[in-house]
Amino acid sequence: MMTAAYYAAVDWGTTSFRLWIIGEDGSVLAERRSGEGMTTANKAGFHAILEKHLAAVDAPGHLPAIICGMAGAKQGWVEAGYLDTPAALADIAFHAVAVPDLDRDIRILPGLAQRDRRHPDVMRGEETQLLGAASDLGRGRHLVCMPGTHSKWVRLEDGAVSGFSTFMTGELFDVISKHSILSHSIADAHAFTGDHPAFAAAVAEARTNPALATSLIFGARSGQLLHGASATDAKALLSGTLIGLEIAGALASAQTIDSICLVASGSLGTLYQAALESLDCPLQVVDADTAVRSGLSTAAQAIWPL
Repeated sequence: MMTAAYYAAVDWGTTSFRLWIIGEDGSVLAERRSGEGMTTANKAGFHAILEKHLAAVDAPGHLPAIICGMAGAKQGWVEAGYLDTPAALADIAFHAVAVPDLDRDIRILPGLAQRDRRHPDVMRGEETQLLGAASDLGRGRHLVCMPGTHSKWVRLEDGAVSGFSTFMTGELFDVISKHSILSHSIADAHAFTGDHPAFAAAVAEARTNPALATSLIFGARSGQLLHGASATDAKALLSGTLIGLEIAGALASAQTIDSICLVASGSLGTLYQAALESLDCPLQVVDADTAVRSGLSTAAQAIWPL
């Protein structure tokens, strides 16, 4: 006999929407994905989009929903605010905000805020991935890396977030590769992997000499002009330099750690894994989709215990 539906789990990004119907035994009973992120939902309506997807999988009208991501932003459905660091991950669920005036029980999880005037920072959505990944880390001091357009590095101590840093690596790569002189150098580049020699060398060089950042990046052009480097070599060098700089910065902001956890998926995840494996530190890899579902599950079970 099929297990009964327990709740709907939703990861609502700026440009993406992901929904899973979770059964009482923890299994995924149905899944929906679309490009109806916050940008679209602000026009079409968050409630209308959610109910459309729930109806498409025949979800019961009484089924509650737990949501993370941009639906809780100030420009989203209902503002869920931020939980200030230092913060225990277990507190995230208890600061969820209920969407008012609906028959269905819908809760939106808050983000995290670091209000240090010297290093102010915010995250929204990644805290739920963190909540899911942390269950496998145990006690101790861990550094959690979540790559993306704006990568997050979180300092986790015994289940509590002591601080975190955001690195605009993905956005910088996009801007430099499309809108700088290097756009000509990498225009015809092909995909590459983490074992590409130019990538590996660039990661190591940037980690060792981060103060030379802009000089190292220019090497993508000068290497072509002087040594016949290919467009793919140039792209790998740019990527490796930026990721290496990110790693150098993240390690500089962390004290003694027991392990590094990489929460990622896809080709970007494999690049970060290759870069991090060169470190003399234990590395644990967690799939990003698995982490967000696990985090939503942890929150849902705290709010609606069976």
